[in-house]
This record gives sequence, structure tokens and C-alpha cells, in this order.
Amino acid sequence: MGEVLIPPFQKKVTGQVIFLAGPIQGVNDWQKEAIKYFQEKIPHTHIACPRRPVWNDNNEKFNFDEQVDWETQHLNLAAKNGCILFWLANEGEHHCERCYAQTTRFELAEWKIKHERDGVKLVVGIDSAFSGSRYIKRRIIQDCPKVPICNSLKETCDKVIQLLQKN
Repeated sequence: MGEVLIPPFQKKVTGQVIFLAGPIQGVNDWQKEAIKYFQEKIPHTHIACPRRPVWNDNNEKFNFDEQVDWETQHLNLAAKNGCILFWLANEGEHHCERCYAQTTRFELAEWKIKHERDGVKLVVGIDSAFSGSRYIKRRIIQDCPKVPICNSLKETCDKVIQLLQKN
């Protein structure tokens, strides 16, 4: 049975890992929906979810470096044996102190390059109202024609399952 891996907890895992990459702040908990879907469809697969049970900048237990290191470690696990899912969800609540999905946009560019160079399994889903979606789609289509681009979270999850079942 696969497990849901959530920071800051560290656990040695064997088997396939799906990393749920995408916005956390200012958006609904789309990760919960994806986790439920994967647990029903492919219960043996581990799911790395960077969204903590409580996400609050005032949370004394939150450690930025620890979060980034956890994400990097689990992204690399998924790249080695699994798939990285990007869901570019539309902004639900605006936070003036930061650009929406700023980390996600950086990570997507990073993993797009790693897909091109190393063949990392990558699936990208983009909400129709996600700002900058037209450019992102165009660049992925140009440089990574084998990367599926999906229009819904369900379709994105289904493409991940298809990629994992090819192994």
C-alpha cells in the first residue's frame, strides 16, 4: 500500500512516487482531491504532497529550508521512479505580498528542462483561468511534445496513471 508523504516527515520509500507540484497558497486544496483519486485508482503508489496539514506563515514549526529540502528530495524520488504532476490551479484568494504560483512557475521551468535532458516523466494540467497559461502551454508544446497538457485535475491524474502503468 502506498503512503501519502507530507513534510516535514522523512520516510524511506520504495516503489513509485507521484509528486504533486503546484500552487499551495491562495488556492483550494486540490492536492486532497488528487490524493483521494490516486488512492482509489492506484493504491500501491506513494504520493508526495508538499501541502502541510496546517499552512500558516505564523506556524512556529514551519521551517523554510526544511520545506525546500523536503520538496527537492521528493521531487527527485518521483523523477527517478514515478512521475511529477503539475496542476496549475486558478488563484482563489489573492495575497498581495507575493506573486501567485511564483515557486510553481520556477519549478515547472526546472522540471521542463530535466524532462528534456533526462526524460523525467512529467504531466502538466492547467486550469483555464491560470494566468500565463497560453505561454506555458506554447513553450511546453514546442520543447516537450511528449509531455501531456491537460485541462482538468482528473485528466491530469489519469495521464499520470497511464504513464506509470507503462513501466
